Amino acid sequence: MTAAVIRYQTRPEAADKNQHLIENVFAELASTAPPGLRYSSFRLADGVTFVHVVDGEGLSGLAAFQEFQRELGDRLAVGPARDDATLIGSYSAGVVPANG
Repeated sequence: MTAAVIRYQTRPEAADKNQHLIENVFAELASTAPPGLRYSSFRLADGVTFVHVVDGEGLSGLAAFQEFQRELGDRLAVGPARDDATLIGSYSAGVVPANG
């Protein structure tokens, strides 16, 4: 199973907006539940670096994801860099959204 790992840095003044747009993607995912899609997003401790892990299809068709991408270039300071990764294992028990 191959996943895409995308890493980038936003400008400091754009980091909170970037996070808000990502949260909107998760809200839409919760209501649409595309089958076979696994998606995780992380904001690193520096506050400006974001990492997304995507496995499967369906993300690009979401209105919230299209809005997230619309002005992404204006929010970026570095990147994005994309790498393919092979899943070795995955575990989640009682996963609750970070803001939930």
